[in-house]
Amino acid sequence: MNIHLDLIQDKIEFFEATNIKELEKKIQEQIEHNQQILLEVHSVSHQMHVSEDGKRFYSAVVHFKAKKS
Repeated sequence: MNIHLDLIQDKIEFFEATNIKELEKKIQEQIEHNQQILLEVHSVSHQMHVSEDGKRFYSAVVHFKAKKS
């Protein structure tokens, strides 16, 4: 039996929350998980949307890349 493992080179994850603190917490938790599989943050893009009834909605896209040795 042959086992072949490929390293993850790139990973893009999407996050959403109803407040900025919750969004930051979700992203930070995932950063810690991805550090364990040798990925680091390459870039972050975020947006905030206000609905017609005035509620705010936050979203972010985080691009993780393999750590360089």
